[in-house]
Amino acid sequence: MQFSGKEVFFDRDDLIVSKTDPQGRLTYVNHTFLDIAEYSEEECVGQQHNMIRNPNMPRAIFELLWKTIASGEEIFAYVVNATKSGGHYWVIAHVTPSIVNGQIVGYHSTRRVPNGETIRTTIMPLYDRLQSVEKSNSLKKDALAASVGALNDMLREKGVTYNEFISNLMKSD
Repeated sequence: MQFSGKEVFFDRDDLIVSKTDPQGRLTYVNHTFLDIAEYSEEECVGQQHNMIRNPNMPRAIFELLWKTIASGEEIFAYVVNATKSGGHYWVIAHVTPSIVNGQIVGYHSTRRVPNGETIRTTIMPLYDRLQSVEKSNSLKKDALAASVGALNDMLREKGVTYNEFISNLMKSD
């Protein structure tokens, strides 16, 4: 993976927390989010959560994430985000829908520090492979479909679901 800036770290005891409306616009960010992403609260609230999307993050992972939470289920995912100044930071994200009277009214994400070894040995090679698939297709829709297919192929080869795959990795975190 290529990154444009320096890697930024946060303390293992800190949690990055954000909340969005159903369309993904930020409604709440905690001080750790602001500190690590280098934004003010005024710059964040009302903006799309993808304002911190790192271009090195495969679209297939976000496709899976959004489909999962939109269906009312929770998901864990390894994510690399971007800072305002062009740096990057890794998280293990736990994203859940906020449900009131049976309706999704938003989403809640809590992120913590992942295991660096897991990132280097498993996640970065996987994400490199998914990005390569995405870049080999000129049409965005085809690129996303091919990347999702590559992710599903990897999971089939391992004989696990996405949640089982992530759960196994998190045991070392």
